[in-house]
Amino acid sequence: MVIDHDRLFKELIQTFFEEFLLLFFPDMHEHIDFRHLSFLSEELFTDVTAGEKYRVDLLVETKLKGEDGLIIVHVENQSYVQPSFPERMFVYFSRLFEKYRTRIVPIAVFSYEALREEPSVFSIEFPFGDVLQFRFFPVELRKKHWRDYIRHDNPIAAALLSKMGYTESEKVELKKEFLRMLVRLELDEARQRLLLGFFETYVKLSEEEEQQLQREVRAMETKEKEQVLELIISYEQKGRKQGIKQGMKQLIRNMARKGMKAEDIARLVDLPEEDVRELLEE
Repeated sequence: MVIDHDRLFKELIQTFFEEFLLLFFPDMHEHIDFRHLSFLSEELFTDVTAGEKYRVDLLVETKLKGEDGLIIVHVENQSYVQPSFPERMFVYFSRLFEKYRTRIVPIAVFSYEALREEPSVFSIEFPFGDVLQFRFFPVELRKKHWRDYIRHDNPIAAALLSKMGYTESEKVELKKEFLRMLVRLELDEARQRLLLGFFETYVKLSEEEEQQLQREVRAMETKEKEQVLELIISYEQKGRKQGIKQGMKQLIRNMARKGMKAEDIARLVDLPEEDVRELLEE
């Protein structure tokens, strides 16, 4: 299954925008007036030369403290290596400025696995002088070590542990610390599921590793032990129920394709006819 990285990151950062700035750009966070926050519609740009279309990931209209004018924060997730990325950020910036005519804060989140020196400047220079020095604010996740963030009671830090620097041998401990952070955050179920879904998209444990995780959690001597166990068991049960529902849905659809009526299917699978019809309509 193809992962829609941009959608995942957009949903995460849009939900926890203030926490995102606080974690990675505390100086910027100090100046933003979060009482004035509006998420703008997606912008679609066409690169005529390359024949490609690009969609800006996240645009946030806000204000600076003590100022009346609006500013725009543009956050772009980059999930693959692209040497021309700084140029693309400049093109986005120039087109956004042309449309909105206001100050723009450009931020790029590099979420790919490779470790490389990622430039954050696009320049146009001549031997006789410089024409342009465009800079954006980078967040290079792979260069950040996950252990440096586990003491942050910040939902963005918890989710993005999954994209930071860790080794295969650290995966079990990584998930254990993520779950401890999740418990400490005390979020509502919807936000909790968002963070868990994001994390597990990028950090997948084998069955053996999941069993090791449960053993390590049971051996914990911290106050979060019972809550972490409860969290693991709760989501395991929900996962099993979801799997059963998907399996039942597939079975019912296969029966319907063979020409069976809803009432006959309902009798065979021991479900109300109304439930069978709902599953067939989904």
